[in-house]
Amino acid sequence: MAPALTFDDIPASQIRSKNDHAPRDIFPDGIRTSGQHPPLYDALKPYSEFPTRITGPTAWKKEDFETKPEAWTHPLTDEEIEELGQTADAFIASGTALEGISKELFPLPKLSPLLADLREDLLNGKGFLLFKRFPAVEWGPHKTAVAYMGLGTHIGYFVSQNGLGHVLGHVKDVGDDPTQIHKVRIYRTAARQFFHTDDGDVVGLLCVHRAAEGGESDIVSSHNLWNTLQEEHPDVAELLTKPIWYFDRKGEVSVGQEEFTRQPIVYIENGGKGRVYTKWDPYYIRSLKRFSDAGIIPALSPEQERAALILDQTAQRLALHMVLEVGDIQFVSNSHLLHARTAYKDFAPPAPRRHLLRLWLSTPEGEGGWALPMPDSHEKKRGGIQVDNKAPRAPLDAE
Repeated sequence: MAPALTFDDIPASQIRSKNDHAPRDIFPDGIRTSGQHPPLYDALKPYSEFPTRITGPTAWKKEDFETKPEAWTHPLTDEEIEELGQTADAFIASGTALEGISKELFPLPKLSPLLADLREDLLNGKGFLLFKRFPAVEWGPHKTAVAYMGLGTHIGYFVSQNGLGHVLGHVKDVGDDPTQIHKVRIYRTAARQFFHTDDGDVVGLLCVHRAAEGGESDIVSSHNLWNTLQEEHPDVAELLTKPIWYFDRKGEVSVGQEEFTRQPIVYIENGGKGRVYTKWDPYYIRSLKRFSDAGIIPALSPEQERAALILDQTAQRLALHMVLEVGDIQFVSNSHLLHARTAYKDFAPPAPRRHLLRLWLSTPEGEGGWALPMPDSHEKKRGGIQVDNKAPRAPLDAE
């Protein structure tokens, strides 16, 4: 199979023609995940153009929600569960591959208004919601995956989450060494995940099995975080807006791509509403020592090390804490939230290990999504991780 082109230097209009009309013998819905890109450097804004303070529903504080779980949880009703189950059964009976699932093939007339409101909130509101009562145990792995992915298609387009093409991810300790951060993805370990964003506009996490200890979730408004940094550490805020940060691709690269990207941490939209957007993962900036030691890229400066530490410590202080129970689905915006997970310990065998099913969902600019200063902002499946023409896959367990 011939490798796909890489699009780091091709205009966005041409990228759309490549990825939104991909070969259906490889991509069942005809849409290829765009993958990781450097930003449009000429679209980046200097620190002087950033707001000193952000207001509105995206700049929430943990005190707004700590004692009001009804504002961010939705227990699925019996009627909603029945609709999900019936639609999943019909999709399974159709014989369509799970990788080919779409909003059109998974109609939810009763749930659709709720999901439309959720999508609007994820894009322009507080940016998170926790569904409860999803019958993951009762339905088993296949029906659970179908219903979960079908639900997700009403929020965005699923994108590949790794070099294997997984569009249904599995957050589970498979025994990888978390100290080998240059090649290991932390979601495949029991180690702590620091505050970060994923390479998709929205992340969904469905809890199938809980850990014996730990594995708890924290989320924070990156707009409230920005406001706090502007008040307490404006020098850190300024440093985060500079395109001096290198991010590791951890070997998940297409032919012709560099092993890393250079970008800022905090952006202003390229048009749109001019909002402040954050893209961050400390594991991906700390895993590049093999390149800095070789003189290929600069090592993190003391100022960058300090900024990364202050960013995480401030996020911890401002975060809303929650625990995902079996049957909970957490949807979180990556545009204006950061999320984290505590380290955890599994139950002893033969008890099942902690297991979350993960979706990365794209909400393109032309369909209400943020106007990102990226070459793929208008693409349906923008972001994600795509290696050459690796076909999408939806395994029912970790691989």
